[in-house]
Amino acid sequence: MAEAITEMRKLFLLRHAKSCWDTPAAEDFDRPLNGRGRKDAKRMGAYMEEQGIRPGIALVSAAARTLATWELLEPHLEGVPVTIEAELYEAGKARLLTRLRRLDDHIESVLLIGHNPGIGRLAEVLADHHGAPALLAELADKFPTGALAAIDLDIAHWGEVEAGRGRLLSFIRPKDLETAED
Repeated sequence: MAEAITEMRKLFLLRHAKSCWDTPAAEDFDRPLNGRGRKDAKRMGAYMEEQGIRPGIALVSAAARTLATWELLEPHLEGVPVTIEAELYEAGKARLLTRLRRLDDHIESVLLIGHNPGIGRLAEVLADHHGAPALLAELADKFPTGALAAIDLDIAHWGEVEAGRGRLLSFIRPKDLETAED
């Protein structure tokens, strides 16, 4: 008996955490996280674990700051397979869509860790005004470093992912997770 393929996919888009600009000669690709970025990435990992977010795979840009973000999330997502992909560095929405369309259909959910403006634009075009107006307004205003958008995709196959096929379920920014002790 063939395994059934779900009629809904879930996409988690995470912009890398805050990076360090202290070394002016450093190439953009090699910029590490700063202290706030490390703290935010750990906090987002804990949030994802508390919410039961366990993607079927993580696609991570090969840039230093996205790798560092993943390394801080991974203890909270232990066992999630990861692929490090150079093509995700500075990828625009079109390249990100192309990459998502190549996913295996047995993967129901994916975490994509990348960069702006690509991540933010992808979230906007996929949701295309589908979701809570307040969340959509926050997303349209700014997709800050360390923020996570969760999008349900009304598709049976990853090859069908396109503008307007999603619904923004949540948009969590690091400042939303701050506590009184911070």
